[in-house]
Amino acid sequence: MPAFTSAEYLAILLSLKVATVATLVSLPFGFGVAYLMTYRQFRGKVALDVAVNLPLTLPPVVIGYILLLLLGQEGFIGQHLLQPLGIRLIFTWKAAVIATAVVGFPLMVRSIRLGMEGVDERLIQVARTLGAGWFDTIVTVIIPLSLRGIAAGSVLMFARGLGEFGATIVVAGNIPGVTQTIPLAIYEYASSPDGDRMALALCLVSVLISVVVLLLHEYLNRRIARAD
Repeated sequence: MPAFTSAEYLAILLSLKVATVATLVSLPFGFGVAYLMTYRQFRGKVALDVAVNLPLTLPPVVIGYILLLLLGQEGFIGQHLLQPLGIRLIFTWKAAVIATAVVGFPLMVRSIRLGMEGVDERLIQVARTLGAGWFDTIVTVIIPLSLRGIAAGSVLMFARGLGEFGATIVVAGNIPGVTQTIPLAIYEYASSPDGDRMALALCLVSVLISVVVLLLHEYLNRRIARAD
């Protein structure tokens, strides 16, 4: 395996950073959307379901381009909200976080919904009968009994974030040391005449990280199962 330079180490660390931040930022929103879709009936529920799952069917490049149009200097959000505040997102690692969050969000919501749908509704009714409000019910009943789904959704999104390429390269670019993640570095090396060995080395690193993530997922599942 060839020796990594600082650029490769930065790509590895940035991939972990982007995937972690995207997962943590998305978790409360994913839980909220999953709760609405599972326990609430309201007009527009089908439209929300379609909107949440749309990134699963759209090519990541399309998602990246839409984000570029929205967050860029000429975009509605970029021009009217971000620029007056002096915030710049495009071609920064924060843009990579946003792209990763959007692409992986449906996986998180689906997993959390599956966990919530497995909760016995009689337990929720008992909690309500005993005087628990909706917030207390969420904290004491729904969250503990949905931990498997929450853990699975978080791990799936983190893993998806590690492999995100299409949306990231459009909205964040491929800037070494700034926005270049492992997939983008592999793409750059694979496109160069003498980059095969380094591309393969980064592929092995990516596989290793993925295996560790899957083992962690299995460990968390067993711990949660024992607690139940």
